[in-house]
Amino acid sequence: MFHVNTKKMAGAALVAALGLSTLAACGGGDGKDEGGSASSGPQSKTVTVVSHDSFTYTPAVLKEFEKQSGYTVKVLKSGDAGAALNQEILTKGSPRGDVFFGVDNTLLSRALDNGLFTPYEAKGLAGVPEQYQLDKEHRVTPIDSGDICVNYDKKYFADKKIAPPQSLDDLVKPEYKNLLVTENAATSSPGLGFLLASVGKYGDEGWKDYWSKLKANGVEVVDGWEQAYNERFSGSAGGKKAKGDRPLVVSYASSPPAEVLFSEPQPAVAPTGVATGTCFRQVEFAGLLKGAKNEAGGKALLDFLISKKFQEDMPLQMFVNPVVKDAKLPEVFTKHGVVIDKPWTVAPDQIAKNREQWVRAWSSLVLK
Repeated sequence: MFHVNTKKMAGAALVAALGLSTLAACGGGDGKDEGGSASSGPQSKTVTVVSHDSFTYTPAVLKEFEKQSGYTVKVLKSGDAGAALNQEILTKGSPRGDVFFGVDNTLLSRALDNGLFTPYEAKGLAGVPEQYQLDKEHRVTPIDSGDICVNYDKKYFADKKIAPPQSLDDLVKPEYKNLLVTENAATSSPGLGFLLASVGKYGDEGWKDYWSKLKANGVEVVDGWEQAYNERFSGSAGGKKAKGDRPLVVSYASSPPAEVLFSEPQPAVAPTGVATGTCFRQVEFAGLLKGAKNEAGGKALLDFLISKKFQEDMPLQMFVNPVVKDAKLPEVFTKHGVVIDKPWTVAPDQIAKNREQWVRAWSSLVLK
């Protein structure tokens, strides 16, 4: 399955690349036991969250929920989001927890088609724009969003006196030949997202022709984000150390703020930029698992996940954007990040229907 939590891994990987102590960008939250099974008994005060490995938060923020609600939260991490979802499909009806966190729009239809969730309209959902509410039956609640985008090395383009690309069309132009590295769409979330961006722009009939042109223009494909961003990309701290020579990489719109945040000293200007016309929007959801032993606690936690308190904690923990309208972004995001006004999107039902054949066709076309 695809690694759909790479966005959160990016922060920790950047820390490692810079030789800094690991922040909470990719770890467990409050240190509670993450093993064990779902809470038991109708009066249970434990709420168990099943998640991908990169679900994290500031411990004090979760403790505030525990204090106010009287529930104790247990986090059961289950690998990447695809693997975690597979586990829940195998155990549906007798779930390992009460709430599942971490299914995104590339896998949403699969979760819904398997009947994993009990509908629940979370308190505060009115503060979440309609564009994020992809399931009108409220089987899942939107929690965060992020954009997969081509990032560029500002210094490279300034030195060469070449304008950095801004659109998908730009990437096939001769001046960008042999400059782009992307991830394998069959093994990587950003790789898949970049493929879906091309489907969103060029349609089912045109994306293959686009990738033929990208291949002819020297696109390099590697297995995953870590290799692409921290080894091959010349603009990242890790890429500089590894002597990466590709000034264009498929990463995230939140990567420039992360580069600034994890640099010591922090630069006044981010060393990397975002090609805003290349982005695919990911939306991540949580849902109340059908058969949850602590349904009331699960509902309370879903309410909390779209509270302003939790929403404003997410950006520096998981390098994602809040979905609640009045949640504020931290200064490093507002100063060094970009807002993607018109990302490319593909409807979840279309992704579910075509994802595997698109990936197979992409692999046959690009990897041969």
